[in-house]
Formats: sequence, structure tokens, C-alpha cells
Amino acid sequence: MRSSFLANTILRACCLLIVGAYLAAAGLRPAAAALTIEIVGAGTNQIPIAIAPFAGEDRLPQKVTEVVAADLQRSGLFRLVGANVNPPPSDLAEVNFSDWNGRGAEALAIGSVQPLADGRFEIRFRLLDVVKQAPLAGYTYTVSTNQLRATGHKIADVIYEKLTGDRGIFSTKIAYVVKQGKRYELQVADADGYGPQTVLASNEPIISPAWSPDGSRLAYVSFEKRKPIVYVQQLATGARKVVSNFKGSNSAPAWSPDGRRLAVVLTKDGLSQVYLISADGSNPVRLTSSTSIDTEPFFSPDGQYVLFTSDRGGSPQIYRVSVGGGQPERLTFDGSYNVSPRYSPDGKSFTFIQRNGGQFNVAVQDAASRQATVLTDTGADESPSFAPNGKLILYATEVKGRGVLAAVSSDGRVKQRLSTPQGDVREPAWGPFMKRSQ
Repeated sequence: MRSSFLANTILRACCLLIVGAYLAAAGLRPAAAALTIEIVGAGTNQIPIAIAPFAGEDRLPQKVTEVVAADLQRSGLFRLVGANVNPPPSDLAEVNFSDWNGRGAEALAIGSVQPLADGRFEIRFRLLDVVKQAPLAGYTYTVSTNQLRATGHKIADVIYEKLTGDRGIFSTKIAYVVKQGKRYELQVADADGYGPQTVLASNEPIISPAWSPDGSRLAYVSFEKRKPIVYVQQLATGARKVVSNFKGSNSAPAWSPDGRRLAVVLTKDGLSQVYLISADGSNPVRLTSSTSIDTEPFFSPDGQYVLFTSDRGGSPQIYRVSVGGGQPERLTFDGSYNVSPRYSPDGKSFTFIQRNGGQFNVAVQDAASRQATVLTDTGADESPSFAPNGKLILYATEVKGRGVLAAVSSDGRVKQRLSTPQGDVREPAWGPFMKRSQ
């Protein structure tokens, strides 16, 4: 499948011939198993932090501090300091800063859980600077039992942002496709792989999920009608519609930053070319015009350019073109195979897959210097996708012949591996930040 850009394109086209039953899901429903995460790397300058067990959380079915600690540790940017203090502090007046400083903690999270008469819980949380002996943040959440994990992610996001300066991504979602036997499931899960929900199930291939900018919709390609067709599905209701079903192949949807348009790849006029269509599927406008294969479009964050892959120069390379059309500009020159470009959220770099010595690895290229850096050594990588804060890149790879998801920091130092007990996991896409609720 990764032998060549052309072979990959042909293989996807051959899926047109696959016949099978179609099973569509109406709305989200729980999937079989959560992704498990293995951390295989860490940052060099980890922030030492202690997470004191919140007073009263023993009565909860899900301890909030366990979620917070797991999130921070998974980022690779924090070193958890032992918080075995009895009783743990839950209020600023109870904190002995000298003791926590002696333990090596530079920050301390404390809190408490109080049950309410209506069955919900009030969770109080404070983040303290141990060195300066001063509060950094404090919030109170009123939540139901099924919001405990989400609250833990929110607290982890607060801690991450206060201590690193970057917005945390623990409350975001990821989408991916699980293939088990002949069954394909498009799933959405928390960024830590917990709580997978099935968006669509089918006995035909599902590929190329793409989040709308507000996180409310997914565009994807389904072969359920025995040809690749682009759909857009509302995650809240399960309602979906066909937005691209032109003659030939319809593939590789990518949203414009304002959510009003999609870039898609169509063969209605011959070879694969990039088109822009309205989000409802109307008004197709051809963006590229070549005698080669142009595919894998992706909008720049300012909406002014579209990255795409083309073999117009004799080998698959990455180009960009103005949304108004014109002559594309080639961006990659190192090596004979560079595909699957995705802009970083700030537009200052893009990630892609580069082949070196028969190995397919995630790379990132600085937009200004055009210096490219290979980030992984897993060798069978595909479909890279930036986290919304630009600090991690989610991608698909293979371990012992089975498809898994993995993530690598944009500097290559932190690595994670996400896998399910069964099935192959492919086609990942990291969702956007959701609107802040606090």
C-alpha cells in the first residue's frame, strides 16, 4: 500500500470493485474497546508536579486526579512527584510549601469533591506555584457522574496551559477507522482513546475522515455505493448527506477554515484533480489542472492556500496553490517521495510522509526555512495530523503487521502508541479545540 504514490491511488480505486452489505449507524453509539496508550518517549525538560488526591473523590466511580495525572504524564512534559500525604491538602491553608518543595515539586494541584443534593458533584480545584508559594489557577465545576472524566481533562488542560503557555489538548477528540475482518467502523474518541463512539459502520471501506472547524461534523469517504463518495455527517444527530458524488472517484475531503467549503479530489474530468465545492456540495470549481495525479488537499490556516500532493514533477511531491488558482509552487525537494501534507495550526510548518531507504516516516518542514526534519523511526507511517495546539502529530503506523495509531511531538522527543486489542486502526484525524465552557 505504501510502495508508491501511484500504487496507493490505484489501490484505493480498486476498492470500487468490492461488494458487500452496508450498515449505516444513525448517530453515535459505543464502540467495542478503547484505545490503550503506551508512552515510548518523553521530553528532556519535564516539569515536576504533584497531584494530591482530591478530598472526597474516593466515593466517585472515577477518580478525577487519576485522569489528570494520566493526561499530564502522557504528554511527556511533566514528571509526577509523589503525593502520598495523609491527609492530602485540599485547601490553600493546609499546604506546607516547604514540604512540597522538599519533594521536588514546582507545582501542586489540590482539590475536593462535594456531593450535592441533586446527585451531582461540586469539584473544587486549585493549582499552586510551590516555588513562589502562590496560587496559579482555581476553578469550581458542578458535574454529573458521566462528566467526571471530562472534568479531569479540563483540569489537565488548565494545568498544561498555565505551566507551558500552550493550550492543552486533553479535552479534544480524535477520529479514526477500525477494520476488523470485513467490517469498517469510523470512530470518535477522547484524545486519550477513552470512550470510543461509532459514527458509521460498514462492510465497505471508509477513509479520509476530516473534522469541520467547529468539531460538529465529519466529512469522509465511504464506498458503500460501490464507488468512493464524500459524505458529511453531523456528530450530534447522526444525520448525514452526500456532498460529492460526481462521475468517477470522489475523495480526500478537507475543510476550509471557515467551514464554508471543502477541497475534494475528483476524476470527473479525467485524472485526479483538486476541486473546491461548497459545504453542501454545490458549485464545484476546479483548482488544479495538470496531466498528472493531484490529490490530498489541505487548506492553510488563513484559507489562502491549499497544499496538495502531485506527481507532476515525475515523483510525488508537495505543492501549494492559491485558492484563487494559478501556478502551483513546489515545496518539497528532498527525496523522491513526499506525500500527505497537513499544515500546523499556526501555518508555520507542515507535516507529511517522507520515504527514505524504503522507510515511510513522519516529517515536518518549516515553512520559512524549508528545512525538513524526520520525526519517527517506525518505518510504515501514514496519515499525519496535527493536534490543535500544534505540539503533537497523530499518525497511523504498523506494529507486528497490525495497524495502530501513534503520536509524536513536533520536536520528535515525545512518542506515544495507541492500539486496540483487536483490529487495524487507520486514517486518524485530530479534532479541533472546542469552545471553552469555563
